[in-house]
Amino acid sequence: MHLEGSCHCGAVRFSLEAPSPVPFMHCYCSICRKTAGSGGYAINLGGDFRTLRVRGRRDLGIYQAIIREPGKRPVRSKAQRHFCLKCGSQLWLWDPRWPELVHPHASAIDTPLPKPPEVVEAGLDYAAPWVDVPGGHGHAHYGQWPAESLEEWHRRHGLWEGPES
Repeated sequence: MHLEGSCHCGAVRFSLEAPSPVPFMHCYCSICRKTAGSGGYAINLGGDFRTLRVRGRRDLGIYQAIIREPGKRPVRSKAQRHFCLKCGSQLWLWDPRWPELVHPHASAIDTPLPKPPEVVEAGLDYAAPWVDVPGGHGHAHYGQWPAESLEEWHRRHGLWEGPES
């Protein structure tokens, strides 16, 4: 699916192709919660990095979070969170460990997105106590992250738009 996105002020606009365009997961980790805000979580999609086209690159900033885990030394994340320097909108995440993928924030996408048949509520061990986590039918809860990948989830629901494996 072709996706068009932008920041709030319009300084940065981007487009890409996404074989997994359904916003299926809410991530409650502290990094997503604090950088993307919204309901206390971020929603990322999966796209093909080779197709990412950006207008307004001069207004892009990149944030690499410091990962702090009890009993371990802090380490800088390899993941690069791209945002607009003018308005602060979170736009996408790219990680050199998976260079073929880009993860645009669903909130930055201007193209109408399909509603997911199921929502994965992930990273709940890190959710802020004030967050009202949806439950019941159609919501799968995980303290950390599910073993099922973005692609596997889309395939299981018949929503994968990419090449066959």
